[in-house]
This record gives sequence, C-alpha cells and structure tokens, in this order.
Amino acid sequence: MKMKQQTLSMAQDQGFEQYRKPTRRDEFLQTMNRIMPWAALCAVIEPYYPKKGNGRPPIGLERMLRIHFLQHWFNLADLACEEALYDSASLRRFAGIDLGREPVPDATSLLRFRHLLEQHQLGEKLFAEAGRVLQDSGMTLKTGTIVDAAIIAAPSSTKNAGGKRDPEMHQTRKGRQWFFGMKLHIGVDSRSGLAHSAMVTAANVHDKHALVHLLHGREKRVYGDNAYRGQKALIHSRAPQAKDFTNERVRRRKDEPADERKRSKNRNKSKVRARVEHVFAVVKRLWGFGKVRYRGLAKNACRAFTALALANIYLARHRLTAQVRP
Repeated sequence: MKMKQQTLSMAQDQGFEQYRKPTRRDEFLQTMNRIMPWAALCAVIEPYYPKKGNGRPPIGLERMLRIHFLQHWFNLADLACEEALYDSASLRRFAGIDLGREPVPDATSLLRFRHLLEQHQLGEKLFAEAGRVLQDSGMTLKTGTIVDAAIIAAPSSTKNAGGKRDPEMHQTRKGRQWFFGMKLHIGVDSRSGLAHSAMVTAANVHDKHALVHLLHGREKRVYGDNAYRGQKALIHSRAPQAKDFTNERVRRRKDEPADERKRSKNRNKSKVRARVEHVFAVVKRLWGFGKVRYRGLAKNACRAFTALALANIYLARHRLTAQVRP
C-alpha cells in the first residue's frame, strides 16, 4: 500500500519515544504485513468493491481489508475496532492511517465492508485464493488428508428482541455434555498441516455427512477420529485410491481385556491426526472464534473461511518469511 509523506502525528507515533520497545503485537503485525499476499487477496474483492463516482469516494480497498483482518486477529467488533485504531499506534501503522490527515473509518464502514464479503461469499474465495498462493509457494497438497470438526458455540438464551434462539443453530451432544451452535468441518493436509477445504453446518449435523466435501480426490490416506469410522464407501466415492486410516473404536468390557493392537494403531494414527488441532487452536484460541458473533450460518461461515485463510498463512509464516527475505 502506497504511503504518503508522514505528518507530525504519525512521526510522533514512530520516532519520538526514545525508549519504546517493539511488542509482540508489533512483531506479529510486521510479519503478517510482509508475508500477506495483499495484491492477490484484493483482486478477489475488487470486482465487487464500490468504484469512484459522483458521490463520496470509497475508502481504499487494501486499507479496509487490513482493518478487516485486524478484526479477526484481535477478535474486535466493528465499534471496538474503530476505538482500537484510535487508541493503538501499531494498529494504525498496519492499516496505513495517519490521524494528521484523515480519521479512522467508522464502525458503519466496517459493517458495510463485512456485509459486502458476506453477500458475495468472498470469505470462501479468500480462503481459496490464499490456498492457491501457498501452493504456488511450494506448499503443495500431498497424499493424505485429516478430517475433523469443531463445535462453535452460539448463545442459547432467548432473552432478545425476538424471544427465540437462532433458528439456524442447533444443539448436539458430545460425550455427556450438550452444546448449542454450529460446526466447522475442515480437511487438513497431513504433511503441511494446512487446511485445504472446509464446510459450515449446524451442530446437529453428523461429522460424516461433510466428509466428501473435505477431500480433494487425490488422497491415498484419510485420517479421522471415531466419528468417521465405517465410511470406506463414502471415502472411495470421492478419493478412489484412498485408504481408510480413521481411528477404530476400542471397547473394553469388565470381563475382557482391551484390544492392545487396535489401541496401538489408534495411537500411531493420532500422531498424524493431531495436526488438525493446530488449525483449530489458531482459529478458536488465537483468533477467538470459539463463539459465534452473528446470527445465521452464512455470516459465520464468511468469518470462518476468512479465519482459516489467515490461519493457513500464519501457520506457514516461517516458510513464507524465508522466501521474502532479501
């Protein structure tokens, strides 16, 4: 993004604090600024973004995309993001905002940009474009896929204007506990640990129903937990050469010892399958997507796909940083 000559306001933020030390936030934003394929991602949105006309000129696309990513990384609502940009010089530097020349885009502008992404399903397109860029960088899909699903909680309270829970969210039981919300299903490359496919459903949809949508078709091995056992025919319908490496259920009765052979096989499979948890750890723990923020699956799906795109780039940051070094 082309920067204008600095005003005194921006110079104060950057150069007048003699003892300022770069924080982990500063280092994170510098890294993401350096490795993010801004041109490719902006090209996905540009056909749908408002053009200059007779009215008020639109805010720069890359600036809005940068602010949108800040909302994902720091789990900020629209108004909270606007206030954070006024409060934090590091966030303003990343977004390219100089308060000596211009104000921060208001919460309504951020809301409209998010609605634009949701309306045209651009979150999914950003996820696909980020995957293409990573593959062009040498991180190609290998012959194994790990499939898994995570529950994203939604408010179960009916204390709202409509007096009802979100009709697109449903409840499900996991173990002995009940959850209400949606599910994020992902397919992760077993070698690189990066997500290459995803699907969003209500929480009551069984994991196996999303299986065919999570395979790219060239797999030779498919890993998954017990929820995917017994789905060989479904796997072969999408990936004919794939072998079923999903975990087997090991039942232990009081009068019979556990099958140690099956346990050993499950442990070996789980060493590979654990890589899928790295993606969920970034999306749910680092990015704060453990709970939905909006009503309806479509809005949360857009957020989920964008979060997965950012998670892939974050997980590949060391390899990407090595490629952009002078």
